[in-house]
Amino acid sequence: MPSITATDWDLFQSLHAVLETGSLSAAARARGVTQPTIGRHIEALEHRLGAPLFLRSSRGFTPTDLALALRPRLEDMAAAAGAALREVAGAADQVGGAVRVTASEMVGCELLPPILADFHAAHPAIEVELTVSNHQADLSRRDADIAVRMARPTQNTLVGRRIGTFDIGLYAAPAYVARCGAPRDFDELNQHPTIGFDGAAPKFDSQIDIGRPITRDIFSFRSDSDVAQLAALRAGLGIGGCQTLIARRYGLVPILADRFRIEMEMWVCMPEGLRTTPRMRLMFDHLVAALSDQLAEAQA
Repeated sequence: MPSITATDWDLFQSLHAVLETGSLSAAARARGVTQPTIGRHIEALEHRLGAPLFLRSSRGFTPTDLALALRPRLEDMAAAAGAALREVAGAADQVGGAVRVTASEMVGCELLPPILADFHAAHPAIEVELTVSNHQADLSRRDADIAVRMARPTQNTLVGRRIGTFDIGLYAAPAYVARCGAPRDFDELNQHPTIGFDGAAPKFDSQIDIGRPITRDIFSFRSDSDVAQLAALRAGLGIGGCQTLIARRYGLVPILADRFRIEMEMWVCMPEGLRTTPRMRLMFDHLVAALSDQLAEAQA
């Protein structure tokens, strides 16, 4: 079997792209090359490894156990390469280059865009990258440079600043309340359509007590996308949880506010090794100041 060398990184990038996107055509678009090129890369890797990476069928490519075993390593390589590119981009100009921020769906889509727009207006030479996911990015692996998190960082290698606390409550659209009324207790809440998760229960579900177990079956509208849940809430599909500062922005009506309240912390974190990099420090300080203002306004 031919040996794998460092020059095969291009082939491994193509394998990573196919695993991430699920098809040759999507991987080709992601990499900016042609579909036949991706196919040749996969075939070359299979020849070098002496084993298939995908099972071909009329339904597409199914990764083999070998491909799945390689995937965590490929993700580490891609994250390291992305971090290296960001460092190289900022080497010539200490206040230029890229900064990758990661946040949850709701924070990333609802809170950060105007904050990042203000940052870019003040520092146009710094490129802003935003990763939105409810899965916590690994900053030690440099999946991102700075994270907005809903819990205290536990890694000693991270620098964290506590922004404050925010509330999550039950809300409904004004049109829904006008049409269906508002429940006066949890028994009446059971008679209303509710909005919640599909397969992935939130980590804070143990804090929730509505008089019955919190499972997917109690919801009339289910989605694991927080953004989709908010859209359903605003459309009047039912009653659901929402951060208070976002609910007020959209004029949502609080439901059982005296009986249902979840308090969470907000933190901004980054690897300690980045604190002396000018563009990272500028973004870190900007996020801390802007998010602090938003939480203070919501609490007022």
